[in-house]
Amino acid sequence: MAEGESFDYVIVGGGSAGSVLAHRLTEDGTARVCVIEAGPRDWHPYIRIPAGFMKTFFDPRVTFPFHTAAVAGAADRQIHLPQGRVVGGSSSVNGMFFSRGQRGDYDDWAARGNQGWGYEDVLPYFKRIERFSGAGDDRLRGRDGPLPVTVTDLQHPLCEAFMAGARGLGLPPNDDYNGAVQDGVGYIQRTVYRGQRHSAARAYLKPAIRQGRVSLRHDATVTEILFDGARAVGVRYQRGRGGRSETIHARREVIVSAGTINSAKILQLAGIGPAAVLRKLGIPVRRDLPAGENFRDHYGVRMVARVRGVRTLNEDVRGIRFLGQVARWLTGRPSVLGVGPALVHWYWKSEPGLNSPDFQGVFTPGSSREGVMGLLDKAPGLTLGMNQHRPESIGWVHARSRDAFDDPEIQPNYLDDPHDQRVLVSGLKVGRQILQSPELSPYIERETIPGPDVNTDDEWLDFARRSGNTNYHLVGTCRMGATSDPTTVVDPALRVHGIEGLRVVDASIMPTMVSANTYAATLMIAEKASDMILGRPPLTPVEGIR
Repeated sequence: MAEGESFDYVIVGGGSAGSVLAHRLTEDGTARVCVIEAGPRDWHPYIRIPAGFMKTFFDPRVTFPFHTAAVAGAADRQIHLPQGRVVGGSSSVNGMFFSRGQRGDYDDWAARGNQGWGYEDVLPYFKRIERFSGAGDDRLRGRDGPLPVTVTDLQHPLCEAFMAGARGLGLPPNDDYNGAVQDGVGYIQRTVYRGQRHSAARAYLKPAIRQGRVSLRHDATVTEILFDGARAVGVRYQRGRGGRSETIHARREVIVSAGTINSAKILQLAGIGPAAVLRKLGIPVRRDLPAGENFRDHYGVRMVARVRGVRTLNEDVRGIRFLGQVARWLTGRPSVLGVGPALVHWYWKSEPGLNSPDFQGVFTPGSSREGVMGLLDKAPGLTLGMNQHRPESIGWVHARSRDAFDDPEIQPNYLDDPHDQRVLVSGLKVGRQILQSPELSPYIERETIPGPDVNTDDEWLDFARRSGNTNYHLVGTCRMGATSDPTTVVDPALRVHGIEGLRVVDASIMPTMVSANTYAATLMIAEKASDMILGRPPLTPVEGIR
């Protein structure tokens, strides 16, 4: 064997999925795993503080500062698309919102030829993830998993007024949108415990490292997948552009868990991708597969209002009040430091006859300057955001060069599909109705974004194109499906078609978008994949749950 260390499994990416895999593949103590993470250790104190996401999420020291190409459906803008580049990946910098999605999401995956991925099949893996402390049906919720999931503990008069206004419009109260039904409004569930963020690295990866079962290489970019014929046998990585190349061999498998953008790029650089894209770059075609295609993302739009008669988060982060909030956080009490970007969820339908919600919204009793996350207004305000659940607009991710350190070209094609346009406009109009409800309107001084001049469907759509943004929920570039399906990259066991010893395990394998933030589903995918990789029987499906 060529020079270099050997492990049973080499995992490319120390983010959400990679952390789960490292833990589960080494649980019995017999396997050795190497995790290769492009970013640094998760040492920064802002990572532990939930509100610190405003500082870390746009920090290139811990994120990939990706940008899209100009998007026609977003007024020809280039959208900033950061993704986690740190131990724990995006779970170390995200908004901590924990949402599984709907039964129909996973039943649709199964109906597309992915046997074993229906709702009843994946539910036991969702339960295995979580240590949920809120009220819920124990047939549906996990109570002793490694990842704490809690209900937002910072309650606020504006949140109560918003929820009352939503209920007045017909949205039912829903304390557990991860339970039997998603419809309704209530406080958000998040991966925060005792005021601190609990990332996938903290819940899964670090316990495995402490047991001596996992070797972590951080600040290390994988530049090449090594092959012996049609079998992946290892990787090469470098610590920085121009750094010395190191080789790691995999006795059993190489598992790519680098995220929806980077997993596609890594496969393309290995000669696994659309033949036309590879030939343009001078990359020999190993397998002509659509790696990088089927790219989808949630496109979100925010509305902002100036508030009167009540204190908001904007004032709580300044002066003596902020010192009081710090004291509350340090003593374990509800505090602005212990919350993410939103406190309330709302899931609803763009048409009365739908069986389940087709858009989701969030609400927070605070506002960012000019509607941009990260810098709060000085004046009191609130923010209402929403996105369509299951976008039909499809884009792509293509490597720009053969250099692993170059960012790929990213084209999400936001709002390309007329269905996406219609649902988004409908959701925004519902949002305004809640703002104008008898319960919430007494607190509203004026709507500042988009403002009263936006009323017709065309005006709403134009506003959405000009002001919308990514919700950072990237999926689909290594789509799962039958080997005979030319639109797919991996089979239902997540093995790359036609290649031995190589799997992809992360959000990139999702055949379609889930009706939720993608973090919980990504953890579930890795949990289920770990049993597949080890040859264990799947967890017993939870049958008869409606």
